[in-house]
Amino acid sequence: MFQQTTCGFLNNQYLRDVCYILCFCFFVFLPRAIANSGEQLKAVPAVDWPIYGHNYANHRFSQLSQVNHVNVGNLKLAWSFHTGKIGSFQATPIVLDGVLYLSTPWNDVLALDAANGEVIWRYHHQLTTKKTCCGPANRGVAVGNDKVYTVTIDARLIALDQKTGKVAWDVPITDPQTGRREALAPLLGETGFENAKIIGGTGYSANMAPQIYDGKVFVGITGAGYGLHLDMKPDGDTELSVVGLSGGGHGLRGFLVSYDAESGQELWRWYTVQDETWVGEYRETTPGGEDLNRDIEQEKKAAPHYKETWRLGGGSIWTTPAIDPESGLMFVGTGNPAPQMDDSTRPGDNLNTVSLVAIHMANGKTAWVFQQVPHDRWGYDAACPPVLLEVNINGQPIKAVAQAGKTGWVYFLERQTGRLLFKSKPFVPQRNMFKRPSEQGVEIAPGIFGGASWSPMAYNPKLRSLYVVAVHHPTTYFSKQLQPSPERPWQSYTYSKPSSDERWGTVTAIDSNTGAIRWQRKTDLPMVGGALSTAGKLVFAGEGDGKLLAMHAETGEILWRYTSAFGVNAPPVTYAVDGKQYIAVVAGGNKLFGYKTGDLILAFTLDDK
Repeated sequence: MFQQTTCGFLNNQYLRDVCYILCFCFFVFLPRAIANSGEQLKAVPAVDWPIYGHNYANHRFSQLSQVNHVNVGNLKLAWSFHTGKIGSFQATPIVLDGVLYLSTPWNDVLALDAANGEVIWRYHHQLTTKKTCCGPANRGVAVGNDKVYTVTIDARLIALDQKTGKVAWDVPITDPQTGRREALAPLLGETGFENAKIIGGTGYSANMAPQIYDGKVFVGITGAGYGLHLDMKPDGDTELSVVGLSGGGHGLRGFLVSYDAESGQELWRWYTVQDETWVGEYRETTPGGEDLNRDIEQEKKAAPHYKETWRLGGGSIWTTPAIDPESGLMFVGTGNPAPQMDDSTRPGDNLNTVSLVAIHMANGKTAWVFQQVPHDRWGYDAACPPVLLEVNINGQPIKAVAQAGKTGWVYFLERQTGRLLFKSKPFVPQRNMFKRPSEQGVEIAPGIFGGASWSPMAYNPKLRSLYVVAVHHPTTYFSKQLQPSPERPWQSYTYSKPSSDERWGTVTAIDSNTGAIRWQRKTDLPMVGGALSTAGKLVFAGEGDGKLLAMHAETGEILWRYTSAFGVNAPPVTYAVDGKQYIAVVAGGNKLFGYKTGDLILAFTLDDK
């Protein structure tokens, strides 16, 4: 019956033409409509870079191969654009339908013609406060539902009209004035800190690229476990020292929020630190079996006196979650506990900090938690964006989630349960791992800068290789006892400062089935920014001295380089307009690492000659 009716229908020429038109619209325009609604992005054309990690799995891998390992040497600068906003520049451009959307330091948002860099519209952000915890950087926008979503360093979520840049709605995530760093200023009277300048401290902010899915916008808060950041060189050449003080009251409580993408109404709020159960099991080792060198007996004695420290327990959300539409789970990393490094007033495991967490997107309930470092004393935030992939163990495919740690390992976990499957080989040198800070000082690598921090990995599913950009930056940790006074009611503090040892960076290709290192390239400077992988057998990453590198995905050989006037410390992306592939990246340096700051957006394409 159905077959006869269908045949009769198709014998009508007019109806047959209508059918063909509808089919064309379904297969050509529906994928873009899906992308614009913030739904599943599998159907988005390969020419775009639609979300922060390119797909919900955070692969940062593009099928484009017009630029490849054979012709990449012919890349040339297609266009550049000065934003006028100078500062640490970390944003991932979003490209849809030939338009490039980008956030700047200090939270302006731009829409540019992706083929030539001409301005379509610009949103100028007016800060409600200039005193922020964590610097001016923003890691990018999200585009969907005919809106451009951005978070700000004064802790707001703003939705802009995608076509005009006009504000659709603006909601506060929290009060950015909470936890001001001036409360810690009396520490500057301590010996050794006389000439120090406060450049950052505890205080709510937001800088992650939002994630959108199923009519929801997900954003996280930063600055919850920061302590105090000091410039220790009076001549203005930054040498960062990070200080954490005992006593509670010098941290905040990290959280992730879900908003209605259309109205901005809050739907649920997930707190990193849940309640007094954050003490956990007093684990003596990491999940991988490494000794944490904890004084468990002393912690248990202190526990009755510090039952309420969880209320300001830290656990910032630094980077964009990965999403698994099949299970309805979202995967996000959390930051260090508060007080940072100093542990005398926060006994226990400090659960959910320095963790990879799976959260049910529908209601914000916790599915599972994998804590990389219980009772962290070293600033080992789990900040690198998680990557969803499939690993093969003993011939069995397993759905997994991978996250590179500041510890120098990539952790591979079973996606549904959080069970540790295996760790990679170390991708940076490790020494004195998890030693206790001391009055004399102990040098540890990786230190507070990483390993792998916020810089996203890239994953080539064809080669089954993860590409990790990382930092070798040894750190010396000191712990000091104090005589409390009314002006300084603390019993101890812990601080870190860079050691005098040589520093460098690494770009590492890791086998996703085994964790083995396939190749590694050492760079002159610590690597912060992130990686891009393409079907053209290429890996792109930038350096602090302004170099943008293209490497062979199978060997690590450098095939092309370009030198910018400013540090290239952000993740590159690729897209195509009118059949031409582009590589785009921002160049604005990084103040904390001493990399020259600027305001450039750069786009490259193949030389037609």
